[in-house]
Amino acid sequence: MPVDPYIYVVIVSALALLAYYFTLLMAGLARGRFKIEAPSHSGPPEYERYVRAHHNTLEHLVLFLPGLWLFAYAVNPVWAAGIGLVWPVMRVGYALGYHRASEKRLLWIYLSMPPIYIFVLGSLIGGLMQAI
Repeated sequence: MPVDPYIYVVIVSALALLAYYFTLLMAGLARGRFKIEAPSHSGPPEYERYVRAHHNTLEHLVLFLPGLWLFAYAVNPVWAAGIGLVWPVMRVGYALGYHRASEKRLLWIYLSMPPIYIFVLGSLIGGLMQAI
């Protein structure tokens, strides 16, 4: 029985959610380590880098996941999964770099953004081509 190619998109989606959960977990652990009482997100810069890594990943996840699935539908699910695999890896690298120092996040963020652009523009073009 052949494998449904959308299963690869499912796997990449799960990896993306795990990457997000990693940033959530790290921010929560940092809250305890720096003794930041809820609901505050303010604290020393070392703590705030954990929070920003978490929030920034959520901001990008909102673009990544729908873009991944739109591209999979409008263009190709295998290509979507292959391109999308870059994002969770780069976002974990981004978070780990940001945790150390804000300037250590830059390369990772630049490498995590192209899949989003490819997905949004590619799905628009693919959708238009199918409609025409």
